[in-house]
Order: sequence, then C-alpha cells, then structure tokens
Amino acid sequence: DHLNPEYLRYYYAAKLGRGVDDLDLNLEDFVQKVNSDLVGKVVNIASRCAGFIHKGNAGVLVADNAAPELTDAFRAAAPSIAEAYESRDFARAMREIMALADRANAWIADKAPWALNKQEGKQAEVQAICATGINLFRQLVIFLKPVLPHLATDAERFLNVAPLAWDDHQTLLANHELNAFTPLLTRIEPAKIEAMVEASKEDLAASESAAPAGGNGELTKEPLAAEITFDQFAAVDLRIALIEKCEFVEGADKLLRLTLDIGDAKRNVFSGIKSAYPDPSKLEGRLTLYVANLAARKMKFGVSEGMVLAAGPGGEDIYLLSPDNGAKPGQRVK
Repeated sequence: DHLNPEYLRYYYAAKLGRGVDDLDLNLEDFVQKVNSDLVGKVVNIASRCAGFIHKGNAGVLVADNAAPELTDAFRAAAPSIAEAYESRDFARAMREIMALADRANAWIADKAPWALNKQEGKQAEVQAICATGINLFRQLVIFLKPVLPHLATDAERFLNVAPLAWDDHQTLLANHELNAFTPLLTRIEPAKIEAMVEASKEDLAASESAAPAGGNGELTKEPLAAEITFDQFAAVDLRIALIEKCEFVEGADKLLRLTLDIGDAKRNVFSGIKSAYPDPSKLEGRLTLYVANLAARKMKFGVSEGMVLAAGPGGEDIYLLSPDNGAKPGQRVK
C-alpha cells in the first residue's frame, strides 16, 4: 500500500547469508540502503546517461565502448555472482553487484559527460561514455533480476529489449534505439515510512478487536494446521530430556546451547530461546520435551541434534514445555 515491495526484496537479499540466523527489519537501515544502493547507484547510472543520448543522438546508443576494461570486469564478475545465488549467499551476491555499481559510477563521475558536453568537439566522446554507461546499467539489471524482476521489466522497456536472460550480460547494445527514460525507482521518503507504520498499528488494533469474545484469540493468530493421520504423528519420536547444561553461544543473538540427557545418550541442541531465558543456568536440571528423530542440522556454531519444544509467539514470550512430575529422561511421549 505504501512502498514498492521490491525495496523489501532487495533489503532482505542484502541481509540473507547461508546461515539460519533471523533477520530484523530496521526501518532506518532499510531506507538508507535502498536509497543509497538502488536509487543512488544503480538507477542513477541510467538517469545520468539517458538524457545526453536522447538529446545528442536521438536516443540511439553508439557502438563505441569507452571502457572495455570495465565492461570486461563486469563480465568476469558474473560467475562469482551466479555461484553466490546458487549457494543462497544472497548478501554476497548483492555486495558484489553493488561493488560493480560503485565502479561504474566512479568511472562516469571521472569522465563527467555533463562537463564534456559543454566543450566544442566533445560530443562524440560524450555519446561513447553514455552508451557505455547504459550498457553497464543493463549488466547490473541482469545481475539483479532474480531479486528485482519488476525493476528489470521497467528497465527492459526503457532499453527497448526483449526480457533479459542471464547470458545477455556477455553482450553489449550497439547502434540501438532506447525508449524515453522515466524514473525507474524513487527515493523512500520518511513520510511514507511513517504512514506505513501507522497503518500497521491500525491493522494490529483491528485484528485484536476481532479476537473471539472471552478468549485470547490464539487460534485466530495461528489457525490449526492441516489434519494428519495417526501414523504421521507416530513417526515423530518425542522423548523426555533432562537439561544437563545450558549456556550462551558466542556470536549468536538468539541461540542457547543445551546438553540433553535422554536416558542412555547425550544430545547437543541449539535453541532460539535466549530472549526468554537470559540466565540459561536456571534451565539446568529441568525436564523438557525433545524431538529425538529430527535430522541433525549443521549450523555456524556446530551441529544441532533435534529440537526442544516450546510455545509462544517469540521474543520474551517463549515457554519451554515440561512434563509432569515423575517423568524420566528417555521415556517416549505417546
């Protein structure tokens, strides 16, 4: 309702690495990153160059490449960016793309076509610089298309080309007519953020007022899951576990490391319950419920062998589940 969703797609892509850490949406950082990267770096290249091409050469890109080493560097970066996408290291892909955008902007600023255009006999050089700038912009759009498909569609319309594919980064447009340039993205203004925050407060108030009378509305917040069979439930091996040791995980914002006794074996589990249990030692000696046959997950901080069960929406509202008195480590929950 308030902002282009692709802004959020880019922001999350810029934060997503290969790990399983949660992400926070910091609105101040969100505004700065979108305005700086997408508007100030990527779209800025096209807006800097398009006007000179339309006024000086009727919108036609000349065939001259004013920066062959730079365009070659863009081509050479493609395999690394592709590998980052394939390995789901989206943050690295965005960093490498924006590093290219920085190089392109620095080169254009150094060439200063706006200054050259005022000098007699420099118009051909201006056209070569701006044509190269547009081609660099096109390569950046190709690299960003997996994250920003709508920006790519708008850029394809401006570039007057068919839908761009990844391998198109290997070629350059030459003797090619552009369509009129219109702003592809605009800066995020504080008023838009304020309006969005206020609207979200109104939505939250409306959802709370719609909760069933006499209840806490938990089923409204999180409806029941789809029905399963008894066999599907029986496939989950739930065990009673004794928390022998619980400690902070260095470098992790939300994780605690639990050493569990499940009768005849020990298990190591990382659990995102740190916010609810700031003193992890208080969990030691407590019984809890443990999913014993969940496939182990390799994490940044080690291997997590299953998971413990808790209720609540998150944050400080997390409630670790415990069995009644008399339960023993290793007993199966049926």
